[in-house]
Amino acid sequence: MREISTIGYFGGTFDPPHLGHEILAREAFFQLSLDAVIWLITPDPPHKINREITPVQSRLDMLKIVTDRYDEFCISEVDLQRSPPYYAADTVEIIKNQHSEVELVFIIGEDSLQDLPGWYQPERFLTIIDQLAVVPRAGFKSDLAALDVILPGLKEKTVFLSEILVEISSSLIRERIKEGAHYNHFLFQGVAEYIEGNHLYGK
Repeated sequence: MREISTIGYFGGTFDPPHLGHEILAREAFFQLSLDAVIWLITPDPPHKINREITPVQSRLDMLKIVTDRYDEFCISEVDLQRSPPYYAADTVEIIKNQHSEVELVFIIGEDSLQDLPGWYQPERFLTIIDQLAVVPRAGFKSDLAALDVILPGLKEKTVFLSEILVEISSSLIRERIKEGAHYNHFLFQGVAEYIEGNHLYGK
């Protein structure tokens, strides 16, 4: 019998990827006893259509600098190999069809958990994944019972990461760079050097 692997999928634009992303991915790996964390880079997320996004190749280059540091990390280009729109329900369905033997753990922030009922076909998304790992966010206190009424089965599949609260955002870093303020301490050195060398975010 083929052994089932438990894989965490961590999606985002990663514009840019920062230390907070790395900490959350590592915590998910350890707390949930995952076999690997696969980073899902999204070319053009549907919920960010009004914001200018750095070209995907630059974001992919920066993300490789982060993931190459760890054997348990790798990048999925599943969304780069298909046409938009890039809905999570479609992405996880493709992954599950390609890797039916994998237990699929989808990692999101608690803010995204609150928004989940408004996602595209959230019922289908919830049916496909095996577990939803939620990263706590300051200022959010989720009512899983209420959300479960809207999306039956959500509570059963949801687990919260414990003792981890990282308030670093890509938007903060982009703003710091535009303002000429300090930002390097939020990033791996290689990512900071890439930003400077390629004059990203107004650098």
